[in-house]
Amino acid sequence: MVNNFLMNLLLAFTWLTLSGSFSYGTFIFGFILGFLILWFLHRNDEDISYFTKVPKMIGFLLFFLYEMIVANVQVAYDVITPNYFFRPGIVKYNMHAKTDLEINLLAAVIAMTPGTIVVDVSEDKKSIYIHVMYMKDKQKFLTYVENVLERKLLNALR
Repeated sequence: MVNNFLMNLLLAFTWLTLSGSFSYGTFIFGFILGFLILWFLHRNDEDISYFTKVPKMIGFLLFFLYEMIVANVQVAYDVITPNYFFRPGIVKYNMHAKTDLEINLLAAVIAMTPGTIVVDVSEDKKSIYIHVMYMKDKQKFLTYVENVLERKLLNALR
């Protein structure tokens, strides 16, 4: 899988160089073009995990970008209005993530969303403690973390 990713990057940079236009759009187009070329060359191989994980990761990144924009608008609205809607609280969340990579990425996703931050990870690495700025309903927040954030992240990683 790592070899396919590195080859995809090489193809993207080759496209960037050959096109003569050094922009993000050109790089993204080259990455997509390289991905399609690699998929076409390896479509009959047994190990196609790279070709299933990349679209899942891109989907998760787009989803997370949307969630972060919504959270930023909520925090900005709260800052510029005279009334404060803060209802801070700390919750314990029992994770389904097992590896250190999964736990770190989940903590990073939670911490990058405005209004939340991970305070601590338990010694047994089964739970995390999250400070939430807008704690309206504890169970609703825990359900959101489990069914939306963690499930989509683990789906993209596994």
